[in-house]
Amino acid sequence: MAASSSCIIAILTFVHLLFMGTSTAQLSSNFYSKSCPRLFSTVKSTVQPAIRNEPRTGASLLRLHFHDCFVNGCDGSVLLDDTVNFTGEKNSVPNKNSVRGFNVIDNIKSAVENVCPGVVSCADILAITARDSVAILGGPSWNVKLGRRDARTASQAAANSSIPPPTSNLNQLISRFNALGLSTKDMVALSGSHTIGQARCTTFRARVYNETNNLESSLAQTRQSNCPRTTGSGDNNLAPLDLQSPTAFDNNYYKNLIKNRGLLHSDQQLFLYGGSTDSIVLGYSSSQSTFTSDFAAAMIKMGNINPLTGSNGEIRKNCRKPN
Repeated sequence: MAASSSCIIAILTFVHLLFMGTSTAQLSSNFYSKSCPRLFSTVKSTVQPAIRNEPRTGASLLRLHFHDCFVNGCDGSVLLDDTVNFTGEKNSVPNKNSVRGFNVIDNIKSAVENVCPGVVSCADILAITARDSVAILGGPSWNVKLGRRDARTASQAAANSSIPPPTSNLNQLISRFNALGLSTKDMVALSGSHTIGQARCTTFRARVYNETNNLESSLAQTRQSNCPRTTGSGDNNLAPLDLQSPTAFDNNYYKNLIKNRGLLHSDQQLFLYGGSTDSIVLGYSSSQSTFTSDFAAAMIKMGNINPLTGSNGEIRKNCRKPN
C-alpha cells in the first residue's frame, strides 16, 4: 500500500511539473527586471518613431501579436520565415500580403540585443510592442506579463485554420475565442482593435456589394469607389476600419457598428439589432473608459494563451529564424 501511495504521489508530482511547464503562472510583469532592466525603454524608443513616421504601423504591430497568439499560442512563430523544414505562417491565407511590421520588430530585437543579448524572446517583444502601440495611439496601457520563449517551428496549416476570417459570423467568432479561453466579452473588446488600421479590398468586397441590409448605403458607395467588384482588380486597395479616427485608439469603432458602418462582415456581426453581443457594443459605444479597461484585461488574457516557458522553446537571436 505504501509503495502504491508513493507511486501515485510521484505521478501526481510529475503531472504538476508538466503542467507548470506550459502554465501562465511563470509569466510575470517583472520577469526581466534584473536581466534586462532597460527593456521597456528600449522597445518604446524604437516603436515611437516607427509610428510617428507611419501611424498605420501601430495597428500592424498590434495585429502581429494577435496573429501570433491565435496560432499555437503566443510563441513568436508568426515571425519565422519559411525553411527547408517547415512552411511558416507568413504566407498563410490570413497573413499573405496582409500582416506587416516585421522590419520594425527586427529593429526592436536588434536594439534589445544591444542592451541585453540573448535574454528577451521575440514572443515577449511582440507583447510589449502591442501594448506600446496602443498606448502611443491614445489607448490604454497595461502591465504586460513576460517570460515567454520562442517556438522553433511554425505551421502555415495552423494559421489557415486558427485565425478567424473576416467572413465569420457571430457564433463562429464566439466559438473560436471561447476555444482559446477568451469570453464573449473578451472577443467584443478585442475586436475593438479595429478602431485603428486599414483593411484590404479583398476582405470587405463581398460586404460592400452584397450586404445592403446592414450596411449604411453611403459607406457602401464610398468603399465601392476604391474596391472594384471584380476579383483581382484593386485587391490590395486599402480602407480604414474605423471611418472616423483610424489612427486614434478610441471607441468610435463601436459607434460605427450601431450605425451599420462596420467595414468587415465580422465587425458588423457584433451588432445585429437583436444579437447576443449588442448590449456589450452599446456599453462600449457610450463609455470609452469601460472599453479600454476591458480591452486591456482581454489583452493580458490573450497574451497568456499557451506560452512556451521554462526550458521549452528558445530565445531567438534573430526573430525570423530559429537559432
